[in-house]
Amino acid sequence: MKNSILKIYSKLGIHSARTKNISKHVFLSFFYKGGSILASFLLVPLTINFLDTENYGIWLTLSSFIAWFSFFDIGLGHGLRNKFAEARANNNLELAKGYVSTAYLTITIVAFVTFIIFIIVNYFVDWTKVFNTSNSLFNDLKLLMPIVFGFFCLQLIVKLITTIYLADQKHSMQGKIGFITAAFSLLVIWLLSMFSKSSLLLFGTVFSAIPIIILVILNLFSFTNTYKSVKPSLSFFKKKYLKDIFGLGFTFFIIQISGIILFSTDNFIIAKLFTPAEVVPYNIAYKYMSISQMVFAIILAPYWSSVTEAYIKKDFKWVKMAMKNLTKFALVFILLIIVMVLVAPISYKLWIGNSVSIPFTLTMAMALYFILTIIYKPFTYFVNGTGKIRLQMYSIALTALLNIPLSIFIVSNTEYGVTGVIIATIICIIPHTILCPLQYNKLINNRATGLWNK
Repeated sequence: MKNSILKIYSKLGIHSARTKNISKHVFLSFFYKGGSILASFLLVPLTINFLDTENYGIWLTLSSFIAWFSFFDIGLGHGLRNKFAEARANNNLELAKGYVSTAYLTITIVAFVTFIIFIIVNYFVDWTKVFNTSNSLFNDLKLLMPIVFGFFCLQLIVKLITTIYLADQKHSMQGKIGFITAAFSLLVIWLLSMFSKSSLLLFGTVFSAIPIIILVILNLFSFTNTYKSVKPSLSFFKKKYLKDIFGLGFTFFIIQISGIILFSTDNFIIAKLFTPAEVVPYNIAYKYMSISQMVFAIILAPYWSSVTEAYIKKDFKWVKMAMKNLTKFALVFILLIIVMVLVAPISYKLWIGNSVSIPFTLTMAMALYFILTIIYKPFTYFVNGTGKIRLQMYSIALTALLNIPLSIFIVSNTEYGVTGVIIATIICIIPHTILCPLQYNKLINNRATGLWNK
């Protein structure tokens, strides 16, 4: 088996240990991601059937709203990823353990304080008005919101283990956890649909709890086996480690907030400007076209931490070859998107039947959006791996500020309807599509100065 794999590597021109490791985890990730995509797609009609279209729209909007709070990790996840990778590249296990311990303790404190604040705020908020839905859901939402948010806060803590796997270039673990979570969620929701009455409260509680259970098990396993040497310990918490992680992490923190505003507000905007039910066709079109990015992300994922290692060791030859290959992959996925647009009506009918109507203009706009993201993603991963992310921070922050008012303007002054929301996002990411490749060229050719090199 090992000899067969080596022959495949040779034919594909894969020679370096770093590239072999990436290839191994990409192959595994394709299997896990394929299973996750299949499970998530099967989950959509099952959930619509269990909740009905309006309640499913509320859940999608609620989920997007909760996702906005992912910035409460204050960039520690990304900061830990880069710093842990650097420590491992320099064979400094004590430093790696210090970074892990400091990150876990800090994010635990942040999550706890955040949850207490939310409980207080929840007492005064009428969520039916926030989500533009029926007053009959007042009590359910009042109870569901702190439950979902509580599980979300726990996830901020326990998902750090996947960051460690990513930093250690064991990239397929994140895909494996995603696959197990998606498959288990599908099974549980199917059981609910068979043996329980429709309930947004029950669905939200169960759906939010599943990833926490799986991640807690992974933490327990990893810190008693694979990562026993870097198991979090209070005695290893140090302010200087927090400064190292947070220094880089804060910039990632700004990027995260901006990314949430830019990419995760669409469902909320649609629910407010139209109705929660209108979120459903938008989300279905997004899920369908996002297949291209999901698969491309499998290939991209290993490169972040691998670039960190290569950049520290000044292996620029490997970086250039890797980026050349990723550009070729990007062209393939752009062609895939074009094919997906052509067969979209058939795909929608096979997937969800006639329960939801998806305008072709919405599919076209989604396709353009994902084409642009696929163009700049490889360069973003390179920049993230080097830690030279100040320019990216300014770029995405400025476009994020523009996204919501531009969405409202286009929806209010054109006849595009919900399609206008994704058109606004497309306009916003165009500068990012130009700046990322430019910064890569400057950095890799040692011509980056000023903001390009920060």
